[in-house]
Amino acid sequence: MEEKVIRITAPTDKSVIEKLRAGDRVLISGTMLTGRDAAHKRLIELIRQGKELPVDVRGQFIYYVGPTPPKPGEIIGSAGPTTSGRMDAYAPALMEKGLLGMIGKGARDEKVKKAMMDNKAVYFGAIGGAGALISKTIVKSDVIAYEDLGPEAIRRIKVKDFPAVVINDIYGNDLYEQGRKLYAIL
Repeated sequence: MEEKVIRITAPTDKSVIEKLRAGDRVLISGTMLTGRDAAHKRLIELIRQGKELPVDVRGQFIYYVGPTPPKPGEIIGSAGPTTSGRMDAYAPALMEKGLLGMIGKGARDEKVKKAMMDNKAVYFGAIGGAGALISKTIVKSDVIAYEDLGPEAIRRIKVKDFPAVVINDIYGNDLYEQGRKLYAIL
């Protein structure tokens, strides 16, 4: 039996997010943001100060990546996911501002999972170690904030058929926990 793949356009709205379940395979096309620890820290400082963010996160997905410099003729260098747990302290505040999706690798903490349920946002897993392959789904990349951070700057990327799996959905399901339970009984 062939497994269904869901096509998503980013940015999106909550009606799309509500249909996703942990374990769903997705192909994302459209525009997304990128950012890692240093950029997230700056965004949260602005939120705490009541200032406007340099990017509108409403309806957006953010890919936790710090791509390598592109080779001549390339749009972006290797673009593999970074460990999402490093953004756990920042993610709930961004979801409150309207962020609907996060993409990275590794498990999220309980506060982030609760914030996903409260704000109707999801977490997607991307394949670690496949940065060169993933970079081929990125068809455009522009730095839009914090250029001084180099690879950790916030970029707007245009993607076509970016592969991911829903790890945490808005219903409290966690694919990693489901997997551990499945193999614990074998």
